[in-house]
Amino acid sequence: MNASSQSRQTFLLCALAFLVMQANGAKADEFYAGKTLTMSTHTGPGGGYDTLLRLVARHIGRHLPGRPNIIVVNMPGAGGLTAFNHVARIAPHDGTFISLIGQGLLVFEPTGQPGMQASLASLRWIGNVSQSPNVTAVWSTAHAKTIADARVNQIVIGSTGAGSPDAQIPSVYNALLGTRFKLVYGYEGGGALNLAMERGEIEGRGTNTWPSYKATLPNAVRDKKLIPLIQIGLKKDPDLADVPLFLDLVKGDPVKEPVARFLSLTTAISRPFAAPPGVSDERLAQLRQAFDETMRDAEFLSDAERQNIDVDAMSGVAVKDSIRQILATPSDVIARTQLALQGKSQ
Repeated sequence: MNASSQSRQTFLLCALAFLVMQANGAKADEFYAGKTLTMSTHTGPGGGYDTLLRLVARHIGRHLPGRPNIIVVNMPGAGGLTAFNHVARIAPHDGTFISLIGQGLLVFEPTGQPGMQASLASLRWIGNVSQSPNVTAVWSTAHAKTIADARVNQIVIGSTGAGSPDAQIPSVYNALLGTRFKLVYGYEGGGALNLAMERGEIEGRGTNTWPSYKATLPNAVRDKKLIPLIQIGLKKDPDLADVPLFLDLVKGDPVKEPVARFLSLTTAISRPFAAPPGVSDERLAQLRQAFDETMRDAEFLSDAERQNIDVDAMSGVAVKDSIRQILATPSDVIARTQLALQGKSQ
């Protein structure tokens, strides 16, 4: 074979390899073309999680190659366990299903509560929309206007279930701050809890982010019908500079402060998205990139602002690292947290 023939053959082989790589790349990039991405959460329609889920669902599809159809599914039940166990054990593991995970499960697993069929560490974390602290708030007709009042008067607080923060956090306040919150379980989600407050069926909600209150009860927030008593997180909400932070109330206490710090770390991951275990690295990278791009998308941010939803996002890698840190909490802190979750003073 002469040099000219060898050159032509080399050129043809290179061209063929390039076309094959292009075809494979196009196939991978267009994975979502013609497919449906299902997005779930653990609450019913109308609450803060649902509102946020639908906000992200309206925009994330533009940032996924192939632009899939998006559907939203509500899976209320057992304080978040029903939706979690579905994404962990039942949902397809090909990247066509993601879930907005109930924040309370970040406390549920490390404290050894029953019912989780997989570990948080097994999920493929995509990102977190909000690092806002959680706020316990009451209606203006409640028998408390401050956290000090709640130490004197019994306050009826609504909750979705034992695995949810709106059950866990008031129990901890009862144990460590001496409050007298009385929990009523069984509400489907934030929307149902809001209606129950407005009807006078309950006096308040155990916990919710302040941006979520603003998004779902804008008139009540504006008219000061909703009164924040206390917030829990690593920092105060900018709107609530005068509302006490749990960490500040127990600062310096060698028993209570480590428990408060552990719980505050879990609340800093307040709205995390995850894909099921087994989703490939390639698909996870696409989902993370789409999430990150959505969080910076001007149209998304404008939509969020219209709904009074504050966006303070974390990457999927940062969420994964925080989950690892939460699950590695020292056993003595976990033991004290378990007692506090049962409302037992220390």
